[in-house]
Amino acid sequence: MEDLFRSYWWLLFPLAWFVFGGFSSFLNYRRQKDTLDLIKTYAARGQEPPEALLKVLDRPIDGSGMWDSPNEDRGSRMNDGNWFSVVLFGVMGAGFGYAAYTDMYGAGEAFLIVTFVLGALCLACLVSALTGRRRG
Repeated sequence: MEDLFRSYWWLLFPLAWFVFGGFSSFLNYRRQKDTLDLIKTYAARGQEPPEALLKVLDRPIDGSGMWDSPNEDRGSRMNDGNWFSVVLFGVMGAGFGYAAYTDMYGAGEAFLIVTFVLGALCLACLVSALTGRRRG
C-alpha cells in the first residue's frame, strides 16, 4: 500500500480539485435556493424584491462567477481570464520547451509532447481572447 502511494501521490491533486468543485457547486446551489426562498417571502408579503436580490439569480450556478464582483461586466472578466490563460500556458509551454530542448532527465520526447499540448492551449486561449466580445 505504501508503494502505491509513492507511485501515485500526484492523484491527490485532481481528487482535491474534484472535491473542491463539488463543494463549490453545493454552495452555489444553496445560494440559489436561499435566494429563491427570500424572493418567495417578498411575494407572500406582496412586496417587490430588491433588484440586487434578483441579480443574484443571474449568476450561473456552476460556480464560474464565485469570486466575481457584482458590479463588473461578465464579458470583460471572461476576456481577462482568457488573457491570463494565454500567459500561463505560454510560460508553461516555454518551460517545457526548454526542458525538451535540453533533454532534461532524459525525457525530451515526453517534454516535447507536453510543449505541443500547452502551445495548442495557449493558441486556443489567444484566439478566444482576441475574438471575445464584451457586453455593453
